Amino acid sequence: MGILIKMFSVHKMILKGLNDLNLFMGENFLLLNEVAVDLYHKYAKSLPIIDYHCHLSPKEIYENKKFSNITEAWLYGDHYKWRAMRANGIDEEFITGQASDYEKYLAWAKTVPMTVGNPLYNWTHLELQRFFGIYELLNEKTAPMIWEKVNQLLNKEEFTVRELIKKSGVEVICTTDDPVDSLEYHQNLIKENDFDVSVLPSFRPDKGLEINREGFGLWVEKLSKAASTSINNYDDFLTALESRVDFFHELGGRVSDHAIDTMMFVNAEKSDVDRIFKQALSGEKVSPEDEKKYKTFTLVFLGKKYSSLGWAMQLHINALRNNNSRMLDKLGSDTGFDCMNDDLVAKPLCQLLDTLDREDALPKIILYSLNPRDNQLLASIIGSFQGGGIRGKIQFGTAWWFNDHKDGMLDQMKALANIGLFSQFIGMLTDSRSFLSYTRHEYFRRLICQLVGEWVENGEVPNDSELLGDIVQGVSYYNVKEYFQFKESMVRG
Repeated sequence: MGILIKMFSVHKMILKGLNDLNLFMGENFLLLNEVAVDLYHKYAKSLPIIDYHCHLSPKEIYENKKFSNITEAWLYGDHYKWRAMRANGIDEEFITGQASDYEKYLAWAKTVPMTVGNPLYNWTHLELQRFFGIYELLNEKTAPMIWEKVNQLLNKEEFTVRELIKKSGVEVICTTDDPVDSLEYHQNLIKENDFDVSVLPSFRPDKGLEINREGFGLWVEKLSKAASTSINNYDDFLTALESRVDFFHELGGRVSDHAIDTMMFVNAEKSDVDRIFKQALSGEKVSPEDEKKYKTFTLVFLGKKYSSLGWAMQLHINALRNNNSRMLDKLGSDTGFDCMNDDLVAKPLCQLLDTLDREDALPKIILYSLNPRDNQLLASIIGSFQGGGIRGKIQFGTAWWFNDHKDGMLDQMKALANIGLFSQFIGMLTDSRSFLSYTRHEYFRRLICQLVGEWVENGEVPNDSELLGDIVQGVSYYNVKEYFQFKESMVRG
């Protein structure tokens, strides 16, 4: 009995130690058992980052931008924060309007305490801690002090864009680029000898697929100039697209990205698609059915091209964008008025993958849905198309946008683990416009370790540190490194 009491006391002391360290965002933030703590600190914490999808500016990286204040670094273009501020009753003048940067910052500081329960609360304080060494909570009282302290640091050379990237341990950044982009900043960065981070382009041809969207004809003209070829018919269009893929490839690009807000698949002959393309080029709208035919044929064509080059193809599905027409007219797109869509996904997605697979032209594919309803669905679909000797060839991508919070990330990983191979998952990306967002990788890695730690605690997997450490490191870094195999000459370090 004495031995049992002693063991129980020791266990209580261990748990107390864990809890002491796990106070608000302490050393063991989100790590609720011993295995999780060990896995994170021993295996995950210090690994580099490969950010294979983001919206960072290659121009700002090349020019090594220095932010004038924290508002510029934090609030410019961040519609996550904008949505929270609107929900908190902040007037648009202090969000996207003409208020000063300091006034906008104060409006955000007023909002932060109200974001408890939202990942923004944790992300905000992680960024203050990791980049600026500030452990005070941000609120209206502390805002002036934090403004002064952060801005003093931002004025130093150690806090330029490149230094923030290096401070985060980033190895590769894949920006999101239009096929008509010159990629001049990527070309300039390749020549840099004093920046050991690879900044590679990603091919995002959405404007070329949205045939009914205003400005389609003007975009085709830009594509014609970028590809140095005339575009008079659909064959010309495909030739131009293909040449731009090749150009991206020469500069180290190994991934494309497609916003497929509504998943569709309708077979068509090329002659029919040529008719549809010419109709749109003349300025006419095409029917919904013809739009689906055009998008299907173009996606299949691009998928084959990606496969031939060994690229990965990302499909972001089920977003419903620009829902507030009044604010769209006032502010434009990507300003925080989007939501989850609930269109059907399984049948058209499987038809697309099967069409490519039948021709032995299925590229590596990463699938995301903005609707978590689709988690089990995507986890099951990827298992229908694995193969080719590539581990995890078809990926169920990490929790995206409205889902990249604790519950969303855990739900995505659990769905994958239940149906597929969690051990082959390629893990986290930032999908962000902010250079301070790399703390989200830490947040994600802590959740990986906590999930695996729970499995051990529940007796579902053995407490084998070698096995589990390899899996944690794979999901955190090594799987994505192997998956993309970025061109060696483009990847420094």
